Amino acid sequence: MRVDDFELLDHKGAAHRLYYYDDAPAIVLMVQGNGCPIVRNVMPGLRAVRDAYADKGVKFLLLNSNLQDNRTSINAEAEAFGYDIPVLVDSNQLVGEALKVSRTAEVFVIDPKSKKVVYHGPVDDRVTYEVQKEKADNNYLANALDAVLAGESVAIADVDSPGCIINFPENNKRDQHADISYHDTIVPLLEQNCVGCHQVGGIGPWAMSSYEMVKGFSPMIREVIRTDRMPPWHADPEIGHFLRDKSLSANEIKTLVHWIEAGSPRGEGPDPLAEPREPLKEWPLGKPDLIVKLPAFTVPATGVVDYQYPVIDNPLTEPKWLKASTVKVGAREAVHHVLSGMMKEKPANGRGGQRDWGSSIGGYAVGAESNIARQDHGTYLPVGGAIGFQLHYTTFGKEAVDQTEIGLYFYKDDELPELMTRRSVVIDVSIEIPANTAGHEETSYLEFPQDAILLGAFPHAHYRGQSSTLTIRYPDGKEELLLSLPRYDFNWQRDYEFTEPVEVPAGSKLIAVNAYDNSSQNPANPDPSGVITWGEQSHEEMLFTAISYRWKGETRVNQTPQYSKQLSDTRMFGMLDDNVNDLLEKSELKGRVGNMIAASFDRLDRDSDGALSHDEFAAVAAMMAQR
Repeated sequence: MRVDDFELLDHKGAAHRLYYYDDAPAIVLMVQGNGCPIVRNVMPGLRAVRDAYADKGVKFLLLNSNLQDNRTSINAEAEAFGYDIPVLVDSNQLVGEALKVSRTAEVFVIDPKSKKVVYHGPVDDRVTYEVQKEKADNNYLANALDAVLAGESVAIADVDSPGCIINFPENNKRDQHADISYHDTIVPLLEQNCVGCHQVGGIGPWAMSSYEMVKGFSPMIREVIRTDRMPPWHADPEIGHFLRDKSLSANEIKTLVHWIEAGSPRGEGPDPLAEPREPLKEWPLGKPDLIVKLPAFTVPATGVVDYQYPVIDNPLTEPKWLKASTVKVGAREAVHHVLSGMMKEKPANGRGGQRDWGSSIGGYAVGAESNIARQDHGTYLPVGGAIGFQLHYTTFGKEAVDQTEIGLYFYKDDELPELMTRRSVVIDVSIEIPANTAGHEETSYLEFPQDAILLGAFPHAHYRGQSSTLTIRYPDGKEELLLSLPRYDFNWQRDYEFTEPVEVPAGSKLIAVNAYDNSSQNPANPDPSGVITWGEQSHEEMLFTAISYRWKGETRVNQTPQYSKQLSDTRMFGMLDDNVNDLLEKSELKGRVGNMIAASFDRLDRDSDGALSHDEFAAVAAMMAQR
């Protein structure tokens, strides 16, 4: 049996994609279920096999397809019984269905090269129903692994396995899946979640313009859903709730996959996708109040393009409160992202770099073209000065000319917002990612000097970005995970706005943690052999999590910009304090800034306790401010 690729989150919220482990000589997948005595009794045997083959590179995973189990209960079971193997949570049961799982404790040995199951059965014959032998007579799993590692066929490849029966209700409804209505069920699902991009003129590579198109691409649709590549929404569904959530519900996923597995039946009724469709609007939010044009830029056919930092004079003749904006790029294939920021004056060198940016007039990433303020929130845009931009271009084999435009929508004078949206960034320019390493983590934080309300976050990394989290640590030490992207995707970046804004008491830390995959298993990695540091190009790396927030008590007529300055002043310390203990140890100091501080560490450490406190670090901050 061939095993199709899939991606699932484990009981700790980490993402696992099956084919990622194709460098392993074998993948062992055992079915786990909470409360099953068979599983609990065979786990020591599975761990023993895992330990025996640890130096052989065999990958071990558990799979939970139980309807009655969830991540919380699985995590509790794992803690109680000492499971130290990731438990993949198959909440939609699609993986279990495809593998034809029937009971817990079944083991599947998968050959990553052929993608086939080469052994299916128990770990061994030591445990059966209500009976345990002191020692196994047949070590089926170990024997199978020995054969695979030796390049031989498995002698005993299929053995009945004792375990607790798993309820797969959809297995008894296979005939009914052919009755899922294309007209009544599938088309509305596609219209709501997919057609916005997959239409003529959209950013999708093909248009869902008829049943024939959808049926032709059905196997690919099934694959990108099972591997969680589409729709492009990467937030962990069990962590937080966000506005404009692009993900499919569990029921939508099962319905669409089951319809495809039933042969994508056409059924009765007209084809709504084939009906004439209004062309995409030039400005989806309507005619802008002001259109800002950026200078044209010629993107070469090949090569690496340095980040572009154009700057223009501020076109405003009077202060405005920004309600929304849409970025319309000229060369969609070439523009990866656009950032913007108000500047007090136009730089003499004509470069609109981020160092002196204030409020943003909007940004762009694929799938996130429009920026819409919350109700009664706005961004203040002053007159004078300039607007700086950062544009990241990627070549695509053909020369192109890009002239990006930004449409701005302002509050009318009689409907001005009461609340003021501010922006900051958790950043770490000292990152160092070892060569040939996956899962390397870097940490940075901001500490809030006053009570605030967190509105949203925009995590950003480059090709080696693997995952990203944002956690709040309250003044009493308690922590809450606010946002988790278990599989960061450089190709799709967006702002995650909280459905319910988060209270941030004074003294709280917002902690961003990025994991990076600098291994050869990362298909986007340009070169796993080097140590990777901070840089603007995609082959370099970033820890950059932008946040939107407002100060409690701040209003349009009672602004408190001094708090934002105090917040920014915590950035450098938070960038260097990797263990988040409010002390800088010498071992934490790395990168250009860290090395400079390390050179004067003993002099700066006035109390000679081996660490720099916030007060001792103030001398460093003052020195840096003068540079």
